[in-house]
Amino acid sequence: MAFPDDVLTDDEEVVLHLHPHWGSLVVPVLSVVTALALMTLGVFFVPDNFAREALQYLVLALGLAAIGYFGVAPWLRWITTHFVFTTERLIIREGVVNHTGRDIPLVWLSNVSWDQSLPDRLVGAGTLSIESAGQRGPIILTHVPRVEEVYATLRELADAADLRRRSGG
Repeated sequence: MAFPDDVLTDDEEVVLHLHPHWGSLVVPVLSVVTALALMTLGVFFVPDNFAREALQYLVLALGLAAIGYFGVAPWLRWITTHFVFTTERLIIREGVVNHTGRDIPLVWLSNVSWDQSLPDRLVGAGTLSIESAGQRGPIILTHVPRVEEVYATLRELADAADLRRRSGG
């Protein structure tokens, strides 16, 4: 899903538009593969008795439900999660059915930090923690791709926005 440009102001430009790192989809993909394998085994190794066909349909239904819950739903959440860094603000949009959004003006940022675990470092992702004026605690963005570069870009954007605010332009 593309991010709608109509939410931007006239002089605002998108600098970065990110989705969570693809590494966040590894577990859902493995879940789908496991569900498919278990479905195949379940369908072919159901005991041969009067309820065989009903049990095969039950195995298929349970397998498809597992694929939907553990595979399709995380993928839909991934594709509908947007981290958009503009020249004026940070825009976070999430959700498939229930949409949530948060806009944080860059001049409100008080503290930005990042963290990478070993698995995150291996795939080039990390966690970005953002504190801003008026918030009740940090905003945590997980699975941010190239988190060090994103952190540096966000700091530069915040400094430029602060400079524009101080100079009155």
